[in-house]
Amino acid sequence: ADIGSQKDRVVTEEEWLQKWEMGNIGFHKEQGHPLLQKYLDVLIKGSSGLRIFFPLCGKAVEMKWLADMGHEVVGVEVSEQALKEFFAEQGLPYCEEPVPEISGAKRLQSISGNISLYCCSIYDLSSSIVGKFDGVWDRGALVAVNPCDRQRYVSLMITLMEKNSSYLLVTVSYDPNKHKGPPFYVPESEIKSLFG
Repeated sequence: ADIGSQKDRVVTEEEWLQKWEMGNIGFHKEQGHPLLQKYLDVLIKGSSGLRIFFPLCGKAVEMKWLADMGHEVVGVEVSEQALKEFFAEQGLPYCEEPVPEISGAKRLQSISGNISLYCCSIYDLSSSIVGKFDGVWDRGALVAVNPCDRQRYVSLMITLMEKNSSYLLVTVSYDPNKHKGPPFYVPESEIKSLFG
């Protein structure tokens, strides 16, 4: 399928920050995503104490849900407002500290210690900073990444995954010539070539 006019579309960090400031966050799901509930077993395989990564996490309610089940949750998001709203809305006290390896980045961590959210560009992260993960919940990240950055994004994600980790990916299907994105259209053939 032709991704049409989307190939060269770029959404800047400023535009994402503005979406949060204006409350233009139609992508946020107050009740959590039904597909995560449906495929939870694929992600956690009956295990406890897994490390789960939420790329471009926003204020996803599923982060608390998985942490409450005994997993360690790590997220990354460029909007500090989104992260602070997450802790406020979930009623979770947190502390904030700089991330020495990343200029200007912060880590907001729940006092309980099982939720760590990085406020920075995802491309500033590496496994030496955040470690590796047993599972990834990619609900709105691949479809939000600029099409020209997809390969870079997927290459990073692969370096963050443990050998037997699970990667749950939600994409959207529509005619890319009728909507400029985000969310961007990512055809299945491209997902296969990106992830191999």
